[in-house]
This record gives sequence, structure tokens and C-alpha cells, in this order.
Amino acid sequence: MTARKKYPKEFKLDAISLVLEQGYTRIEAAKSLEINTQMLGRWIKESQQADGQAFRGNGKQTPEQEEIKRLKAQVKLLEMEKDILKKATVFFAKETK
Repeated sequence: MTARKKYPKEFKLDAISLVLEQGYTRIEAAKSLEINTQMLGRWIKESQQADGQAFRGNGKQTPEQEEIKRLKAQVKLLEMEKDILKKATVFFAKETK
């Protein structure tokens, strides 16, 4: 299985610029950049719909995404603490007998 290639935001914006500003067709731009035509089409569509937030990385999450990430980390920590307490309860219950 091949690893999925990640493209930096600047590369995506330059590829979009070839089509929207410099008059290249999607096929021409994709061939010259050695990328899939459909992927370039997705990038163009996303950039036009994204209200300036196209191609956000993990460092530029919306407040809702940050809250979800924080809450997931908190849930994971609480589950680990609960498991430790369960194991401790079993351990001490065996010792008192």
C-alpha cells in the first residue's frame, strides 16, 4: 500500500492559480504538476467555497474543532483513570481477604 501524499497549502494555491488566473485547463495544470485532475478540481471547489479557510491544517482549527479535540483528550484521560481505579479496587480487594 502506498502512503497518501500530502501537499502544502502553497502548492495547492499555486495549482489553483494556474487554472483560475493563468488560463490553464485543469488537465494541463494537473499534467504539468504531476497530480490527479480530480484532486485539482476538488482543491478549486474547496477554495471557492471555504470563505478564506481553505486547506486548514491542524494548527488552524475552528473553535469548535479545538473544543472537540480538547474534550476527546479529556475523555481519554478520564477513561484511563477509571481503568486504573478498577484495577486498584480488584488488587486491594484481594489483599484484604
